[in-house]
Amino acid sequence: MDIEKTIKNLESRGFKVSYFATGAEAADYVCGAVGGGSVGIGGSKTIEKLGLYERLSETNDVYWHWRTPGAETLRQEISADYFLSSANAISEDGEILNIDGTGNRVAATLFGHKKVFIISGTNKICPDFDSALHRARNVAAVLNAKRFDIKTPCKLDGKCHDCRSPQRICKALTVLWGPMGGMETEVVLIGEELGY
Repeated sequence: MDIEKTIKNLESRGFKVSYFATGAEAADYVCGAVGGGSVGIGGSKTIEKLGLYERLSETNDVYWHWRTPGAETLRQEISADYFLSSANAISEDGEILNIDGTGNRVAATLFGHKKVFIISGTNKICPDFDSALHRARNVAAVLNAKRFDIKTPCKLDGKCHDCRSPQRICKALTVLWGPMGGMETEVVLIGEELGY
């Protein structure tokens, strides 16, 4: 994993990039960088581990379906001023990959916010697009499937089968090759193993 190359390539694609050695430093930074307003959070073990929901809720209206389940919360997430997500994989070439089953997380990284933060441990950096796609499908998606009481082949043997299971949780893939028009996207990289 080449962190310097990854940062350089993310920046050359137009992403703002901040790097922190620890999750605690990154959490302090994100809390300071989020201005007043509403915050939406996509499903993320990384963000959960950093305690960002609790910290940001002290001074902002924060919407996260992991804390308040329901369709209304999902709508509030994707229309908030700021949106926080992680990545399933980031290539050293600067591509950001995410897989989603409901669509709220990937949709919210594409449109409608003042700013999007992609918060990721360096464990998600992969050498190229193909290895990043493999990681997203065979590591992140599989580990997420194992968290739920669902019946998918990947949950049983730990690898993606591109299944047609009605309980499939990987129904969409997005690749950010650059920030979406009219919306700043900042990648917050953390020199720790965080999330899936």
